This record gives sequence, structure tokens and C-alpha cells, in this order.
Amino acid sequence: MASIKNIFSSRNDKSGEFSNSLKKILGFKPKDISIYKTAFTHRSTNEKNLSGQPQNYERLEFLGDAMLGAVIAAHLFKKVPDGNEGYLTKMRSKVVSREHLNELGRDLHLVKFLKTTVPAQQFSGNIYGNVFEALVGAIYLDRGFKYCEKFIQKRVIKPYVDIKKLEGKVISYKSLFIEWCQKNKKQFHFEVYEDTGKDEMKHFAIRLKLEDEVVAKARATSKKKAEERASKRAFYKLQLKIGSETP
Repeated sequence: MASIKNIFSSRNDKSGEFSNSLKKILGFKPKDISIYKTAFTHRSTNEKNLSGQPQNYERLEFLGDAMLGAVIAAHLFKKVPDGNEGYLTKMRSKVVSREHLNELGRDLHLVKFLKTTVPAQQFSGNIYGNVFEALVGAIYLDRGFKYCEKFIQKRVIKPYVDIKKLEGKVISYKSLFIEWCQKNKKQFHFEVYEDTGKDEMKHFAIRLKLEDEVVAKARATSKKKAEERASKRAFYKLQLKIGSETP
């Protein structure tokens, strides 16, 4: 598989092309293109400014996360006037979940602009959401809150935020499974077991036990992902019980 570096290393040589592609995504012309180049620079490049400060998307990712949270919170506050704090918090979490942000970044093909020295196969799926958040942060620095809000409205709220659908969306099957176990005084246990897989990347294999009975197994590139995947399988296996007893 070709690395992202090989595919996109010519970005700097085609600054005009980068700017034009960015304009189509944003819906407006960037003022300071250098901010956006930072938003698409991975830490693996070790780029620094004249003061020796790292120049990559991580600080912009932090800023973009805050902007997304604020705009989504304001939208939900207006749209659901009878929603209490707990409800609004849960709904916002569903909109800005890592899974959803990864989907947004993937739909916009943002990674094709990424400047990196890391092979594509070594990235986790979170790279898409990270870059999306960095892009939002770059918009805020370049054009201010109003442009940032308009972009989030266009790219996140209008196409994806459906209150009724969000109410039924599960953020974490693991949390749902644990809540059900606690409510019904059921003992559960996530257990890592030996794996003989031949994958190039290290994988974790998880057994999920309910009252000493294995109800699901799953494998993933991290323990957290494997536990979530096993919980999802357990949820569907026990759907009639769990579904009828959870709000």
C-alpha cells in the first residue's frame, strides 16, 4: 500500500491547487493559507516555526474541538427548549463522538491533503476526525467565529443532526452493557486472551463474560476498541433483554 507521504508529498508544490480544493470544502476563500497548511501537517514531519515551536495540527485540533462543542451546544439549546442539562450533554456527545467526526473527515477526503512521513496503514481511523477538528480550528483563526459557525452548520448540523435519530443513537455499547449489568446486578468481565492471528499490526482479542458465560468475542488494534466491539455483539445477542430495560 502506498504511504500517505508518497501520495501527498507534492502538496507544497501545488499551493494553488491546495487553496482551490480547500475553497470547495470550506465554501469561502481562505485568507491565510499557512494556517490551513498547519492544520494538515502531522507531527511526524517534525516541522517547527522560527521560534522552535512544533507546527502540526494538534493545537488546532484542540481549538476545533472547542468550537464544535460550542456551536453544537448552542444549536441543541435552541432546538430542544425542554431538554435538560443531562439530555443536552448526551445529545452533544453523540454529534461530536469520535466515530461521527471520523465519518465527517472521511466524507470530505481530508486526509488526502495531509503532510506526513507515516505510512497510511499505521494510522488509526481517528486521523480523519483529528484533521476535521484541526480544520475547524483553522477556520476560527483565519476567519473568526461567524465563518466557523457557518461551516459547522453546513458540514455537520444540516446534513447530520437529526434530533429524533440522535435520540436513538448509541454512543457506546460498552457503557450500555455495563449500565444494564449494574441495574440487574449481573457480573461481567472483559478478558484478554491469547491470539494466533497473523495480522501485521498487533491485535487484542477480548472475551466478554456474563455470569461466567462467554457472550461475545472480538479483536481490534486496541483493547478499548476490542471491548467496544465485543459489547456491541453482546448487545445484539441480548437485544430483547437489554433493549427493553434501557431508556
